Amino acid sequence: MSEVNTRQAAGAWRNAINAIVRHRVAATIGFLIIFPWLVPYHTLAINILIWGLFALGFNLLYGYAGLLSFGHAALLGVGSYGCGIVIVHWGWPWYVAILCGTAFASAVACVIGFLAIRTRGIYFSMVTLALAECVYYIFYKWESVTGGENGLRGINVSTINLAGFEINFLDPVNKYYVMLGVVAIALWLFSRILASPFGAVLETIRENDSRAAACGYNVANTKLMAFVLSGAFCGVAGALRALHLSTVPVEVMQISTSGDVVMMALLGGFGTFFGPFIGAAVFQLFGDALTLWTTHWQLYLGATFIVFVLFFPRGIWGSILHWLRVAKP
Repeated sequence: MSEVNTRQAAGAWRNAINAIVRHRVAATIGFLIIFPWLVPYHTLAINILIWGLFALGFNLLYGYAGLLSFGHAALLGVGSYGCGIVIVHWGWPWYVAILCGTAFASAVACVIGFLAIRTRGIYFSMVTLALAECVYYIFYKWESVTGGENGLRGINVSTINLAGFEINFLDPVNKYYVMLGVVAIALWLFSRILASPFGAVLETIRENDSRAAACGYNVANTKLMAFVLSGAFCGVAGALRALHLSTVPVEVMQISTSGDVVMMALLGGFGTFFGPFIGAAVFQLFGDALTLWTTHWQLYLGATFIVFVLFFPRGIWGSILHWLRVAKP
């Protein structure tokens, strides 16, 4: 009897997961709508939303195209600076600033990608790292525009106007749901990319780029386009981060940020749609809890990362999908 109940429970879970996968955009947005009420405080939910989008952009490049970049901190930072600069120096509205941050990050991603795709494997990763350090140095020294080591300050967006309604953007709940609207559009676009023939080509290149080239696909152009699209999503995350913090610290471009997004994507599951947000949530919640418990929280976070690399390489969401799909009916 217990074995029958176990199989029925496994089947029910499998059906539920399959429904989430089929309606991934709606399921993800639905979960994110109630998410602020599941975490200790609303500001943490905003951080997870932003970092989840950042990890989603990185996941497009590595999880679906198989290209490991150590330079995505530059794309997040350029998105933040692009958004902040047009607000601070030119006084442009917040929604135009988000588009500018996205465009600037896409342009920088195009340059980095154009140079990096000429290499493969670890050399690709090292080139992205080196180029990201170059971008960091440029913004660090461009004090008249970026503020240099003090960062860019004065990104003051206290109220926003939506359809004639004035919304207090300083309220964490209002801020979260305004940003969720932007993230929802990004999720829909991301899903459309994956469902398109371009998304299928990306996965083909990830599995065997030589075979993809033999089938007639332009591997170099596809990789470059993947890098640019990845940069665009990261740029949106960076722009939202600038609006959230009202400042852009230059430290956002440091290599540690690139390492953090790799950890988030791995914790959630590479090559999964919902995984990056799970990884960002675990990373942020775990780090937030550990900082209250010990000053050596990074040691425990690193140990957790090692455990997942060794025993759960598919990540949390990736492992759930694997276990339920291989379970016997």
